[in-house]
Amino acid sequence: MKDGTLDDVDRHILYYLQRDARHTSSSDIAEELDISPSTVRTRLKELETSGVIRGYHIDIDYDLAGYPLYTKIICTAPVPDRDTLADRAREVDGVTAVREIMTGERNVYVNAIGTDHDDLNRIAQELDELGLRIVDEQLIRDEYVCPYHGFLDAEAEPSLPDAED
Repeated sequence: MKDGTLDDVDRHILYYLQRDARHTSSSDIAEELDISPSTVRTRLKELETSGVIRGYHIDIDYDLAGYPLYTKIICTAPVPDRDTLADRAREVDGVTAVREIMTGERNVYVNAIGTDHDDLNRIAQELDELGLRIVDEQLIRDEYVCPYHGFLDAEAEPSLPDAED
């Protein structure tokens, strides 16, 4: 990654990690891209240091884990307080993800899990007490995570890294 720009190798590394980061080694990625494992490790470190890779996360089936209720709570926050309120919402027990939306009245989305409706009501109450106005709640049946296929260009082979990589 040079000058904050991802090249084909970086994008392919991201794609393979999104597919299955737990079972994909630097050697596996290197073999797919026909480059050395040390180049992949160097690129991974650069992607992590630059903040492109923010972490490695697991995909949990909350129902099987004992939390059968999964909800998306759509909120409105005053724009000057949006980032602070979104950050504080992450501390509410049962919240699994928070998204800040840049436009519109519905500008904070909160994903939460619970064992029963009382759990979800408690979470909504705590969000309200933080200053988030709840606009809508959606009970989610399931959510599927997939890699971003845009990281792959089916027409082109990945460009080889420079000798200095």
